[in-house]
Amino acid sequence: MFGSIGMPELIIIMVIALIIFGPRKLPELGRSLGRSLSEFKRASNELKNTLDEEIRVEDERSAERQVPPEQPGVPVHVDESVPRRPADQA
Repeated sequence: MFGSIGMPELIIIMVIALIIFGPRKLPELGRSLGRSLSEFKRASNELKNTLDEEIRVEDERSAERQVPPEQPGVPVHVDESVPRRPADQA
């Protein structure tokens, strides 16, 4: 459950915390620790989402820079009624 900490070690830690902080202060400390952990988790998720969004926007910008802009070509109109010179037929 907690990595290498087993049930006996966890019970010893709980007993020491109960002796140090007392039965009245321990629930309050547990609540504040829970709030702190949930706030930290929320802030880290928000930071991760912001970074992911910035990476996505930067990828889109770099993809737009790599695509060369299309240049309009000048249409070549060939008039079939005009006879061609031999040099133009080659």
